[in-house]
Amino acid sequence: MAPQMLATMLVAVSWSTVLGQLRGLSAHTNETNSTEQRALGLASGHISGHPDPSKQYPSYPGFTLALVEEFDSPLDLDSDPIWTWSDGGLFEGDVRFVKQQIRFEDGKMKITATKNPGYSTQACSHAEVGTVDHKPLVSGEFRSRRNIFRYGRYEVRMKAPDVQPGNPDVDGNFVATMFIFRDAKFRHWREIDIEVTGDSPNSVTTNVLRADNTEFWRPQIASVRETNVQGNARAEFHTYGFEWLPDRITWYIDGVPVRSHYGGNPPIPDKSAKVMMNLWIFGPKANFGGRQIDNNRYPMTSEYDWFRFYKWDGETTYPCQSFSTSCLSSDDRYLDGNNPCDGQPMLGSWKGQGACSASCR
Repeated sequence: MAPQMLATMLVAVSWSTVLGQLRGLSAHTNETNSTEQRALGLASGHISGHPDPSKQYPSYPGFTLALVEEFDSPLDLDSDPIWTWSDGGLFEGDVRFVKQQIRFEDGKMKITATKNPGYSTQACSHAEVGTVDHKPLVSGEFRSRRNIFRYGRYEVRMKAPDVQPGNPDVDGNFVATMFIFRDAKFRHWREIDIEVTGDSPNSVTTNVLRADNTEFWRPQIASVRETNVQGNARAEFHTYGFEWLPDRITWYIDGVPVRSHYGGNPPIPDKSAKVMMNLWIFGPKANFGGRQIDNNRYPMTSEYDWFRFYKWDGETTYPCQSFSTSCLSSDDRYLDGNNPCDGQPMLGSWKGQGACSASCR
């Protein structure tokens, strides 16, 4: 997440053929492509998560649908094999992430930022691998348990929050997201972001970061570009996505490509990562997410209708079979905890010290 956050592969297919198929695809075209292929994907039982068997999902040449979350029923974020919650909080942000601020209702996942109603939070954060100062607000971060995602197409249908309930035209400060992320501040900082922000009703930021052994964000490790949705990102649901390939990243809004990054500075991220979705508020300086932070009124809720992950057909490693941990290396597991209830040992050290430990409550 800006500003704090955020293998070369041999494939037996023609690059020109695959990449030619991938470029210039629209949502309309893909909605009508290969009904038989979509039905086969569902019938074969290879779609993980919680897909709707009555739906015919879009298909994209060169990609295979691997994971769907419809959010039609609540997920138990302490026992779900793929998803969990974060106990973190950004250094520059005003929110602490807690499980209670992620709700599943009305066929959607809802993440709410509000003044802390009295939740007892522990200083030690497994997600941050360190202590987090007291924050005046609480919100939620929905995330995968492990670094099991890499090359593929990621899509989410999301509605950003109103800065003031019932008035989607008032600007303020928030960052509503879907992104991939890997252990920033530690060995490998890998990040690809979609961030809907509170500075205008249609503002979206795309971002990619890559660095090693880097503790703090700096411009040299990132490439940031602002774009817009057609309409109001707070009043309407929009579909946001990106295709992450070894040689490029392309971001989409409502099926239309809005940006491509071909490496250089920074290079294309190459490590497996977690998928994350959150809502956070910057601190009083409001350096990102919208300058008019005094307009904020709480509670403030973002809504997610669904999430889909299509694995790139050239990917040979991630995710592991059935989204298990069987293919993960020790590097993939390095300091990969999320919260004190996830049952994941914090393997590794940072600056010569082991990670802190909070208790599961």
